[in-house]
Amino acid sequence: MLRVRCLRGGSRGAEAAHYIGSRLGRVFTGWVQRSFWSTQAATASQNTCAADDNKATSPVPKDCPVCSYNEWDPLEEVIVGRAENACVPPFSVEVKANTYEKYWGFYQTFGGQSFPKEHLKKAIAEIEEMCNILKREGVIVKRPDPIDWSVKYKTPDFESTGMYAAMPRDILLVVGNEIIEAPMAWRARFFEYRAYRRIIKDYFNHGAKWTTAPKPTMADELYDQDYLICSVEDRHKLAAQGKFVTTEFEPCFDAADFIRAGRDIFVQRSQVTNYMGIEWMMRHLAPEYRVHIISFKDPNPMHIDATFNIIGPGLVLSNPDRPCHQIELFKKAGWTVIRPPVPLIPDDHPLWMSSKWLSMNVLMLDEKRVMVDANETSIQKMFENLGISTIKVNIRHANSLGGGFHCWTCDIRRCGTLQSYFD
Repeated sequence: MLRVRCLRGGSRGAEAAHYIGSRLGRVFTGWVQRSFWSTQAATASQNTCAADDNKATSPVPKDCPVCSYNEWDPLEEVIVGRAENACVPPFSVEVKANTYEKYWGFYQTFGGQSFPKEHLKKAIAEIEEMCNILKREGVIVKRPDPIDWSVKYKTPDFESTGMYAAMPRDILLVVGNEIIEAPMAWRARFFEYRAYRRIIKDYFNHGAKWTTAPKPTMADELYDQDYLICSVEDRHKLAAQGKFVTTEFEPCFDAADFIRAGRDIFVQRSQVTNYMGIEWMMRHLAPEYRVHIISFKDPNPMHIDATFNIIGPGLVLSNPDRPCHQIELFKKAGWTVIRPPVPLIPDDHPLWMSSKWLSMNVLMLDEKRVMVDANETSIQKMFENLGISTIKVNIRHANSLGGGFHCWTCDIRRCGTLQSYFD
């Protein structure tokens, strides 16, 4: 079994902790620093990050339909999102901070309305074919309910329209036999959980655990209303300073900022995941699971899986454009770090909420099978050189809505046991 040392935050972690502390006071600084310098939440009395033993365990009830510990065990059941009725989110401060200037006019013009109909039609067809291919590979596929996302809603703190139920990875995190609903950080995604409630209730009725993280108010205080971004250089500068559009007013996180490797779960502080949200997860999952904060040279961090995608025990895809500040710790521990090739997606293809690096946002069906974009021949070759068979599917139009195969899915059940890959 591969053994890897516990990761600890670097200088950017200290900078971010200092920044937040200066804004919110010493008490808060204490737990932010502890989040960076110790990933053991409720196990502080231990001197190492190792589990009590390294034996494989299977605490999940035998008949529970939900059981997934990592990103690579054999996939048996999955939720695949829907592009139906997808709407452009209103151009609010948090949307502006997560999109690039060339698309701001698109959001200002079409916010609250449907994405372009013909493009959406093609995306829907691509995802249907993806579902068919998964079924042919022996995977059970569940889908969220179609909802009219154009309906305007209002809370005591804000009003908005919805967006979609396309990316279950953003809102759902499966840890063992538990489904955790993320609170989210975009106002347009406040009620996104409604599309998944039928499915999750069914899993709950058949023995799964079901947890919803504290729902944020998404009041103005959650966002830095003066968050100034005009260029990529601005984004790099703010990210280097540990400044993000979301504040520490209340916990918030998207599930897609977490990635699993057995007892160890990795997370980044991003535009949609704050330290309070990470701390909530640390406390909730301890002591059985350890949550580690890692960081990247990323001008616009939002969701970890097109930056750092763990595809097997001791095997990780690391985005060469967004290097991990803690990557040497992985290398020294014996991990194989793979730099995926430059994506082939053309410059003129619309990517309203994502980057070209969705090419590395792949779905592992098991350690030797991967679902990959049919157009991305370079990364196909990379996987084949690793001895991993590629299942090629075209989701180029679906990419435009903000995700690749990993984003469009949430694995509900994988055939495997809980193991410790890090100590």
